[in-house]
Amino acid sequence: MAVGIDVAKEVHWIVVVDATDGTELLSHRLRNDPLEINATLAEINALAAAHGRATVGLDIVGGIAGLLTATAAAAGLTLVHVPGLVVNRARRATVGGENKSDPRDARVIADQVRHRPELRPITITDEQIAQLQVLVSRRTDLVTEQTRRVQRLREHLVAIFPALERTTDPTNHSDLILLARYVTPAEIRDTGAGRMRAYLRDAGVKTSRADTLTKRVLAAAADQTIEVTGQSIVAEIVRELAEEALRVRRRLREIDTRIGAVLDTHPDAELITSLPGMGPTLTAELLATTGGLARFDTGDELAAAAGLAPVLHQSGRVQFRRRATTGKRALKHVFYRSAFCALSSPDAASKAYYARKRAEGKSHHQAVIALARRRVNVLHAILRTRQPYRPMITAAA
Repeated sequence: MAVGIDVAKEVHWIVVVDATDGTELLSHRLRNDPLEINATLAEINALAAAHGRATVGLDIVGGIAGLLTATAAAAGLTLVHVPGLVVNRARRATVGGENKSDPRDARVIADQVRHRPELRPITITDEQIAQLQVLVSRRTDLVTEQTRRVQRLREHLVAIFPALERTTDPTNHSDLILLARYVTPAEIRDTGAGRMRAYLRDAGVKTSRADTLTKRVLAAAADQTIEVTGQSIVAEIVRELAEEALRVRRRLREIDTRIGAVLDTHPDAELITSLPGMGPTLTAELLATTGGLARFDTGDELAAAAGLAPVLHQSGRVQFRRRATTGKRALKHVFYRSAFCALSSPDAASKAYYARKRAEGKSHHQAVIALARRRVNVLHAILRTRQPYRPMITAAA
């Protein structure tokens, strides 16, 4: 028996079909509510007695499907993922396929479950992975917002005081502390070296850094005596942005500490971080994005999920392999960034592999992609053998 559920925020739609002949056995709305979900699962179990064990297809994993997924899994049902793109393409291949409705999509999902036994199963995320997913998602949001905030700060600063924008770096903690108080040339000159150094030291800036920063900022302020129109309000916004950036930096440190605490208890974390280039942040992103690496039986499966495995294209006499355009972009970025970081590590194996690919005529980007692909298999071998990275041994695994 095949079950298709079109997931939505408030109301899902469920369709149940017989796996043998496709006869529709059930079709109705389903509120995203524990009582209605349990009642519907009871209907499915009653039908299963006559039509065989049910496999449930969902077009969304996690998020708004969280309660439905947890309840169905607790009831012992088999869950599989039918991606939205598959549903859309399959619906359009039918008569009147441009007409979209929840019942129609649920029926398409049920038919996909019925005809495609290779659909990837949905597994319930354990507590550690769930925590990492939330923490990594929040960290990504904060980093993205911080990048925009720093860029906006630079734009405002260069408009009223270009020399200070060149002198300071808002990505540095000490520079943000200064910009949270002093912005315009006049207030910097009026403050003087002694009070500025004292302010920076009291805020936790090291004495040597406070002295260097004070000297450079005062030199910049000495060269600009004109006041730009709107300078006072722009300076106020710059100070506000600097204070916000300081608060976000503190929050990021707190999140990194919590991520580290979760990784300390995860059985795979120490093995993953043994691979050069895989620090705590990338390890957390890897586990959060994949939902746990135990889902992948081979390194090739993991590479395919990341979009790093070449794709076969064959039509008539033409046959070639091309770069994949699918796969999880976030997962691909994890492997790419870790490969890039490995080139700066003491790992001779990564550097030698990269150099060989460059010697074959590949560009820097292509060589890093090739290294990332190789490291997928290395990582999978590490987890399979439960042995940390050792260049000569792991490469042969």
